[in-house]
Amino acid sequence: MIEAIDFSLLALTSPGWGGALLAGFLRSVELAAGGYLLGIVIGLLGATAKLYGGRVLRDIAEIYTLLIRAVPELVLMLLFYYVGTDLLNQLMAAFGREGIDIDGLSAGILVIGLVQGGYATEVFRGAIRAVPPGQIEAAQAFGMSPFRVLRRVTLPAMAPHALPGMANLWMIATKDTALLAVIGFSELTLVTKQAAAATREYFLFFFAAGLLYLALTLISNLGLRWLERRARRGLPAAA
Repeated sequence: MIEAIDFSLLALTSPGWGGALLAGFLRSVELAAGGYLLGIVIGLLGATAKLYGGRVLRDIAEIYTLLIRAVPELVLMLLFYYVGTDLLNQLMAAFGREGIDIDGLSAGILVIGLVQGGYATEVFRGAIRAVPPGQIEAAQAFGMSPFRVLRRVTLPAMAPHALPGMANLWMIATKDTALLAVIGFSELTLVTKQAAAATREYFLFFFAAGLLYLALTLISNLGLRWLERRARRGLPAAA
């Protein structure tokens, strides 16, 4: 006989786990947003290095993106979290400084940002190359500095080309937060696993977590479509 599902376990207050699930969900959003923004910064720097940097910068950016795309994301996260923290503490010890204990949120944002940055580099590189060279040449002819050309011409012109790819990366970032459960960070997936193990209601809690991820995806889609329409103002509509 199939037992009835006890929905009272999703109550926001104890003994329900609803409050813990929402707290884990908010931490997942924080991780995704922080890592995504860091990835954008790294991606812009990487794309600039690949397109306009010297040989050394181009080689560094190429090696970075190659490693990010070649190694599974879970392995990268474990590598960045454990090996990266150990190397940082060894470096600080070499300068006579005490080691530091990086909190889970900062470490998670850094790990996701480094992974996102490798993919964002290629998205931005392709988007910049899609900008008509005449627009950049016209800006240079007016005497604009390279930084002003980048800020006033290249970045706005590349936005419509970059947004579809960056929208996909945002979705990937929200899913990658679940991988951080393996390092013990209390995001939605880990909290869901703990709640299910404590109550034996695996279907209830994992279904609830799936609905939260789905809600985040739907809301994100609405926002990203609005941004894409805004970025494409004045451009011919796609056939």
